[in-house]
Amino acid sequence: MFLIKPFVRAFGVTDQGFPSMLPAPVSGNRSVLFAITVFTSAFLLFQVQPLLAKFILPWFGGTPAVWTMCMLVFQLLLFGGYAYAHLLSSLKSVSRQACIHATLLAVAALSLPIMPDVAWKPTGDEGPALRITLLLLATVGMPYFLLSATGPLLQQWFSRACTGVSPYRLYALSNIGSLLALVSYPFLFEPVFSSTMQAGLWSALFLIFALSCSLCGWTAAVHSKSGATAETVTASAEEETAPSYARWFILAMLPSIMLLATTNEVCMDIAVVPFLWIIPLTLYLLSFILTFESDRFYNRKIITLITTASLVGTIVMMAVGASFGVVLQIVVFFLNLFFVCMLCHGELVQLKPNPRRLTSFYLTISAGGAAGGLFVGLLAPMIFDGYCELPLGIVCCLLICAGTWLRNDAQFQRLVPPATSLKFGSGLALALTLYLAFFTQHAESTKAIERNFYGVLRVEDDVEAETHRPARDMVHGRVVHGRQFLDEAGRRQPATYYSLSSGAGRVLGQSELPSNSTEGRRIGVVGLGAGTLAVYGRPGDHMRFYEINPDVINLAWEQFTFLEDCEAEVKVLPGDARLVLEQEADQQFDVLVLDAFSGDAIPVHLLTTEAMQIYSRHLSHDGVLAVHISNSYFDLEPVVRALGDEFGLSARLQACSKGADGGVALESVWMLLCREPAVLTKALGPDSAAINSRTVLWTDDRNNLLNVLR
Repeated sequence: MFLIKPFVRAFGVTDQGFPSMLPAPVSGNRSVLFAITVFTSAFLLFQVQPLLAKFILPWFGGTPAVWTMCMLVFQLLLFGGYAYAHLLSSLKSVSRQACIHATLLAVAALSLPIMPDVAWKPTGDEGPALRITLLLLATVGMPYFLLSATGPLLQQWFSRACTGVSPYRLYALSNIGSLLALVSYPFLFEPVFSSTMQAGLWSALFLIFALSCSLCGWTAAVHSKSGATAETVTASAEEETAPSYARWFILAMLPSIMLLATTNEVCMDIAVVPFLWIIPLTLYLLSFILTFESDRFYNRKIITLITTASLVGTIVMMAVGASFGVVLQIVVFFLNLFFVCMLCHGELVQLKPNPRRLTSFYLTISAGGAAGGLFVGLLAPMIFDGYCELPLGIVCCLLICAGTWLRNDAQFQRLVPPATSLKFGSGLALALTLYLAFFTQHAESTKAIERNFYGVLRVEDDVEAETHRPARDMVHGRVVHGRQFLDEAGRRQPATYYSLSSGAGRVLGQSELPSNSTEGRRIGVVGLGAGTLAVYGRPGDHMRFYEINPDVINLAWEQFTFLEDCEAEVKVLPGDARLVLEQEADQQFDVLVLDAFSGDAIPVHLLTTEAMQIYSRHLSHDGVLAVHISNSYFDLEPVVRALGDEFGLSARLQACSKGADGGVALESVWMLLCREPAVLTKALGPDSAAINSRTVLWTDDRNNLLNVLR
């Protein structure tokens, strides 16, 4: 019921169904207009985020960092919109405000529809962060900027046009619109409409919103009276001093940090699933709805105690690690995020100012949210070697819990001024940040650690559990991207997912392979890792590795010897494999291996019909496409079989059990595809396995991981 009460109250009706203080019916109609406009703007704001991010994913490697970068850009645009609303509302004439805003809405309409231009596709290995930022600004920057300004600006106009009613409830209403946009996208819009249709629908709805928003401005200008604002709303007794602004900023920044840091941690250690991006953002918005809707959802003592317990539980879980099940990890991480957001946003409501300072309040909140995004998205990768944002955020949250608990202690308040406790807590947080950035020590077994746009890579020395031999691993999150044994006998031994019994090993390790070249085989590998597959190169062979992450290339050459020892001619090409292959002349590969992992999954954009068309062009007539589909969370076999059926390729499944090949193998599943079934029979033997008849065909425009969840 609490989800519809903001609508009811905004329409001028109390909980009991009787008219409120608003004059009826004209004032009630004005309330309806403002409520619909605010709701629509919020819905459009959060509907466009997954839409555009999904649209450009194939252009930038399909990495989760694309989502993080998009979120950062949208947070900055949100801050810009709030700043614009603050400056515009400072004009005394509401009529002038309405005219300026309507003009900008008309200019924004000229940028429709919101279809990214293919000219923005990267052409090489240039840094993706700046290109994504410029792409989003050019495609949806102006519309998103004005949508961001709608909430605070229309609340300011509402307080003038509808006196006696709290404008803060429109804030809760806007968060409901945002929440519905997020929840509806994976269940309704993504599976039903193509990305192109979604962009068209969004553009049409923006035009309707622009007309409605202009009408709100005209209404506010007509009914506004000098000084007639909702002064009856209860506000914080404190003056808006510098410490007040600092508290608003910190209480907004910390949930933003925890939102992005928790999402990164979960996706790094568990899976890169769209749900795991939408769920935390939904919980973040839900905390806004609950706290800004009514005081009854926030009890300072109870929420402080629960948040403290959840933070401690998260620390224990992170320390213990894998002994917690996947579902339990997700629940603990996300519950912790929700309670942190409830605490911080609940305290924000306690500190909210009089409506005359409303735009300043929202501007500071948006600045804090943007600062949190900048910290996690840009600053943290530059100053931290590993993912230190979440531990740092947890410590800061514990400081907030302590400060919130002591806020009700009268004796503490007399002895320690609020400004002093604020400075003390901020100083501790800064000191911890500097320590993590400059003074942390890594274990002796860690030979190298690198962090960039694509995540954190570690090179670690250890003793292999099955064979008890010294080995060196390349690790991304919890996924091993290659292992080399350090003894001389194992220097050129393929292991993990690439052992002799794996799909790649069976097809590359044959004594002979059909080839259109007298100089040897032509082999393409999408995803370099440690370079393990180079052990299969023979004199006269030509091997081309495609790798999007420059740190992977550097570590493969510096920390491993697979590439150096390879007997074939080796060439490593930087950049997204699909884009590079699209621009290359036909390579006539005898074998093309797809092994480009993003966390624990192959990037979706490498398994679409458009991608398959590129692979098919580069394969020789009897060439083999080997696709690594090992995954704990998704069953990719139906996707690969559908691609084989679409392009007339025979498909075979090759599974390898853990401990095979003398104990060096890890469990792996590969799909091998070829125009000539005899080639697969020669590599794998007769096919006696039952064929999975289920198929799921993906395109760049239509693909959904929910269809292949295990």
